[in-house]
Amino acid sequence: MAIRRFPRYTQFEPLVPVWCVTPDTPRCLHRFFDTSPISPSGRYLAVFQLPFEDRLPQPGDVGGVRLVDLETGENRVLAETRGWEPQMGANLNWGGSDRELFFNDVDVQTWQPFAWKLDPLSGKRERLEGTVYHASPDGRWLISANMTTMRITQPGYGVPVPDAAVRRNIGPAEDDGFYLTDTATGKRRLRLSIAEALRRADPPVRIVDPDRHEIYGFHSKFNPQGDRLMLSLRWFPVMEPRPFDMFKLRYFPVRFAWIVTGLEDGPLHCAIGPEQWEKGGHHATWFPDGRRISMNLNIDRKGLRFVQVNADGSGLRKILDETPGSGHPTVAPDGRHLLTDAYNREPMAFPDGSVPLRWVDLETGGERTVVRIPTQQPCAESPMRVDPHPAWDRTGRYVAFNGFVEGTRRVFVADMKPLLG
Repeated sequence: MAIRRFPRYTQFEPLVPVWCVTPDTPRCLHRFFDTSPISPSGRYLAVFQLPFEDRLPQPGDVGGVRLVDLETGENRVLAETRGWEPQMGANLNWGGSDRELFFNDVDVQTWQPFAWKLDPLSGKRERLEGTVYHASPDGRWLISANMTTMRITQPGYGVPVPDAAVRRNIGPAEDDGFYLTDTATGKRRLRLSIAEALRRADPPVRIVDPDRHEIYGFHSKFNPQGDRLMLSLRWFPVMEPRPFDMFKLRYFPVRFAWIVTGLEDGPLHCAIGPEQWEKGGHHATWFPDGRRISMNLNIDRKGLRFVQVNADGSGLRKILDETPGSGHPTVAPDGRHLLTDAYNREPMAFPDGSVPLRWVDLETGGERTVVRIPTQQPCAESPMRVDPHPAWDRTGRYVAFNGFVEGTRRVFVADMKPLLG
């Protein structure tokens, strides 16, 4: 990767080489801690450019999909889209090669969201029936919940449409849930309805009187092997008037569960249910082996810890007894370390608005700050916050992350080789 042509980030003396890969392009972010913006070959980086940083988007606001050539330094606009929110942008996902990039858009005539399959090198694009939250590693499949209902519980992750165009799920819906799109044909199908998830999950998802709750899909993730899915449910008691942004309005009644299943019919497990989530926790994702899940969880009600659980819900335990959890943790490809960031409100954040990228040894519990990056930004709206979201590339060497430097959002890449041995 010829990344050395970009300016180095040296503030707070990082332990590894770090480069700013959007030095002349403001308001840029990469997607999430489970999805690298670096293309399969390592040549390109895909980022989303917000049109503004001082307010939440309204339906129809246009943002930009950009491509950074890590060899030449060129940064150019690939497409415009109305299918974005400020935490995840347009949910940019690479497919199996540098010629497949997926992202969301919205038809403003019908307010229906959809995904594009774009070849960044030729400009050729194909409109797909479904939307994208996460793409399978080979690019054959896209998984997503209903992207328009996400802001009912939490804005920032889906697509904005007028309130009247957002369906309401009172009780377990048979016709809404998690959708799988075949990128070879462009066709979408309902892979798992909310009602089926509640009927079949073993162990069960425990919702007292589900018919008196609003229940929605949210996160959805392929494992690194592309043969299993993690699907998250969120629910809360029905209330009037109809609520949006329950995290801001009434966070504590919201409950959560993670469902694990295959791409086709088969066993369905509740890996982490509401009885655990209600203790406090966040940000589950796959281990590199694709058979275990990591997350932050207040498992003993003594503060967040890094925990792991098997995909079938068995074996829940702390990874380390005393090390506090934070941010967006992933087990490194070497299996020996864990990498995470922190929110500005968490104890390990710094008073000046910067946060650490934490490098934790899972055998000894030892910890080092790899990078310290400013993330505090002036907009008070929570969905506009800047989360680093450190994400490993496919080689297991480079990590991309976000920061707020010199008055705007920027994207950075760290070479982790010095810490990997």
